[in-house]
Amino acid sequence: MLRIDVDEDRCDGFGFCEQAAPEVFGIDDDGVVTVLLPEVPEDLAAKAEAATRACPVAALRVRR
Repeated sequence: MLRIDVDEDRCDGFGFCEQAAPEVFGIDDDGVVTVLLPEVPEDLAAKAEAATRACPVAALRVRR
């Protein structure tokens, strides 16, 4: 399993992460990313990691 940390101060709400992995990420009413799964299962891990790399402001960090 992996976990994803969000730097809410960096997030500009582009939504690339949500587009890449909607099972893992959402955008709240303030336009900030939310992680929908506290622990990302292995079957979604590659998709979630690719989504974190898609963030243009590097607001997401993966932890294993």
